[in-house]
Amino acid sequence: MPHEPKPGPPGDSPGPGAHAERDPSARFRRSDTSRLEAISDGVFAVALTLLVLELNDPPHRNGGLPRALLHQWPAYVGYVASFSYVGVIWLNHHQAFARIRSVDRALSGWNLALVGITSALAFPTSVVSETLSESATGRDARTAVALYAFVAALMCTAWLVLYRFLLGRPGLMEPHVEPGYLRHGVTRSAVGVVAYVLAGLLGVFVTPLVALGVFVVLPVFYFLTTEGMPKRGATG
Repeated sequence: MPHEPKPGPPGDSPGPGAHAERDPSARFRRSDTSRLEAISDGVFAVALTLLVLELNDPPHRNGGLPRALLHQWPAYVGYVASFSYVGVIWLNHHQAFARIRSVDRALSGWNLALVGITSALAFPTSVVSETLSESATGRDARTAVALYAFVAALMCTAWLVLYRFLLGRPGLMEPHVEPGYLRHGVTRSAVGVVAYVLAGLLGVFVTPLVALGVFVVLPVFYFLTTEGMPKRGATG
């Protein structure tokens, strides 16, 4: 909710109404996080739904269903990697906004960029699933994993920008936020950018299967470090 300025003694300074008259938009520059969280949760739900729609009954002859199901293994790997990634993004988003007290226009914009990239993850997932089902080592497969790595790295970049933005806007944060939480978020995001870029390069110049392995493992890293990089000697 917008924070109203505290009124001074009568006749000492103009009250809130006078400020509002001079700048009618001042009280609307910040708001609570409920609407932003609601639309974000909606986008995450749609993104997860789009992923499961990529799991289809494969074409097959009579008696050939088991082989056809095994043949589309890249679709299962892509689903697990992307579902885990979006799920961890939602968890990180929830943890972040539990520490954010209010939002302004800039934060709303960065958040929209974040959820926009999240919703786009279904596209490279579909490309990887269909392309690797045809060939797991060809040129198209290398292009497919490079596309996935690019979108995933873009997602980590969005988180990196968001955390750095919040570092410069301490007034948007709750007073109880742990020291170092935002810097830990910056570190985790930077790790993701580097890891996904390396995965894309390995997928192009070595084998796409290595990239797939990284795509599956990285969400586990983010799940284990959801509230920041673990510290030595930290207790539960």
